[in-house]
Amino acid sequence: MRIFRVSFHSNGKVYQIHAQQVAHGDLYGFIEVRDLLFDEHTTVVIDPAEEKLKAEFAGVQRLMLPLHAVIRIEEVEKRGQNKILEADGMMSNITPFPFSPPDGRKS
Repeated sequence: MRIFRVSFHSNGKVYQIHAQQVAHGDLYGFIEVRDLLFDEHTTVVIDPAEEKLKAEFAGVQRLMLPLHAVIRIEEVEKRGQNKILEADGMMSNITPFPFSPPDGRKS
């Protein structure tokens, strides 16, 4: 089984999720992510961040991500922890593309 770790921006946060399928979407400029992977809890310890993501993506068959929101797609050997991270300062060397100031001036 192939496993992909997908990192993307959404609502000022960085999401890191794991999935079995990643491909170009049917819609131009979108990445399609299918078969999201979440922990099957076999122990008493439950990760609240993982549960929040599981609830947010409950019932989602495929996720269509805008190409400019995707930070990285990695094929990994085993599934890691799904996370929601604060974007402030974490990725200061990454500039979203395309960028245009709200007042229309060139930067």
